[in-house]
Amino acid sequence: MSRRFRTRLIRLVFLTVDMIVWLAAIVVAGWLRYEFDLSQLTWSGLLLFGFGAALLQAGIGFVMGIYRGRHSYGSFEEVKTIAYLVVLVGALATILILIFGAGWDIPRSTAMIATPITLVLMLGVRYMVRLLRERRSAPGDNAARTIVYGAGYLGETIIRRMQTDIDSPYRPVALLDDDPEISNLEIRGVHVKGGFEDIARVAEDTRATELIIAIGRADSDLVRRISDASAEAGLSVKVLPLLDQLLEGNTQLSDLRDISIEDLIGRQPVDTEVESIAGYVAGKRVLVTGAGGSIGSELSHQLLKYAPAELIMVDRDETGLQLAQIEAVGHGLLHTKDVVLADIREPDALEKVFQDRKPQVVYHAAALKHVPMLEQYPEEAWKTNVLGTLNVLNASKNVNVETFINISTDKAANPTSVLGHSKRVAEKLTAWMGQETGRPYLSVRFGNVIGSRGSMLPTFRTLIERGGPVTVTHPDVTRYFMTIPEACQLVIQAGAVGSTGEVLILDMGEPVKIMDIATRMIAMSGKDVEIKFTGLREGEKLHEELFGLGEDDHRPFHSKITHANVKTLSPQTMDKNVWLDRCGKLEHETGGKLVD
Repeated sequence: MSRRFRTRLIRLVFLTVDMIVWLAAIVVAGWLRYEFDLSQLTWSGLLLFGFGAALLQAGIGFVMGIYRGRHSYGSFEEVKTIAYLVVLVGALATILILIFGAGWDIPRSTAMIATPITLVLMLGVRYMVRLLRERRSAPGDNAARTIVYGAGYLGETIIRRMQTDIDSPYRPVALLDDDPEISNLEIRGVHVKGGFEDIARVAEDTRATELIIAIGRADSDLVRRISDASAEAGLSVKVLPLLDQLLEGNTQLSDLRDISIEDLIGRQPVDTEVESIAGYVAGKRVLVTGAGGSIGSELSHQLLKYAPAELIMVDRDETGLQLAQIEAVGHGLLHTKDVVLADIREPDALEKVFQDRKPQVVYHAAALKHVPMLEQYPEEAWKTNVLGTLNVLNASKNVNVETFINISTDKAANPTSVLGHSKRVAEKLTAWMGQETGRPYLSVRFGNVIGSRGSMLPTFRTLIERGGPVTVTHPDVTRYFMTIPEACQLVIQAGAVGSTGEVLILDMGEPVKIMDIATRMIAMSGKDVEIKFTGLREGEKLHEELFGLGEDDHRPFHSKITHANVKTLSPQTMDKNVWLDRCGKLEHETGGKLVD
């Protein structure tokens, strides 16, 4: 039997059942009306009227799509449509009785009595069919007994998916939630059996082996506590995909993943409300430098959500551009105008790109970023981070760019490294150009980006996979962390809320000890890996800072975003030797690093 024929047969069966229900309900209504005295029933009139109601159900039902596959069986949408349909048929049947009932000897109340009976029976049939289907599709006994932590929307969603997927590797046996108001809640037969303090007890009572965290926007502190308590109870912890992926229906149970170090060191996401303020991008020609890097590629991907007229991704790394194109537009053919191979260190080539494409909004993400490397080769930092930024600024000015956002780093606050000094100068140049043009030319400053290319976490993973040792500079060293998507949201929001010459600084929460991260990653790997302390490298700080000397913590638009003013620096006053001296990199260095 083909699937198409089987589907049509099922629809025909439901139509037939619904027609029989109306016929039976009319007879029962007449029987009730005459107080169970069958001798007073006019069978011919009742049966004729019942067939009429059944035909109305069939005809109107086809028009409304009930019997043409408009809704899945037993869904809320089908229940709602069935209720509308039965009430409508009942109303029409009542009108017919009022007109013709006397001739057929049918009580006027028959249709009114039959309508609720019909509705209950139709919904009851569909509910039984749904129960049978769910029972047939329920996971088998081999599925892992699973506790779901979180009884909200996400918890309900994941439980429903577990119970309706015969191939599900998980079977929900309990819910946990810290809200005492829902301590008696039951979701699809799964009961709330406690909160955080009850993890071990519930795991023992239910013989569960897995725990799934189903809490939207859970902060890292809660995730760490749940993870540690679950490990002590012998539970393996899983986390859900992102909420927007769940809502779009793009995920499966197989997308559940083990908890990662990013989950444990991340922060409570800051709601930057970027959708409400990204209007300055819509319909504009937008250019991103450094589009092949971690920040640039994610930034390009996010910008497409806000309908720019054109997105221009610029980088000197052709492989990085291909990966960015795949992420942003879904192909890596490299033959379209959205990718441009150019180096910001080449002013003539850059000027040609800007003159040809006439961008209106520019995000400057291209930079050299590794502290130890730039300590060895400071002139490369000067060429890229200082002169390269100046080239982009000049090209932007020449085509009247409306909004310019320079992506900076926390190392620019009271800098002690070549990287920090170079990015500090880039901030000052951006502020100067904003003053020159009178347009919003500003910078955005944040800390380490979790998972970015060449950053600490991928490096630690590689070292652990190779058996170590994991190298940490100092047992007390700390750093600020944020996710790539959050960093890009801040960058986009900066263009709407920032003013000329400002630097926007995200509240990064509490800094995280690198030693703690290394210890956790080794523990999660299950390997015996040594941690080796190498000492702080030249230019590195023990603790990073977000604010430079004299920068005020002013938050006029968002409680988590600081606006600080930056001193301007004219290109005419720049001197590479003076800069190198401040970085402590001139050959005649006399000691002591000056701060910009």
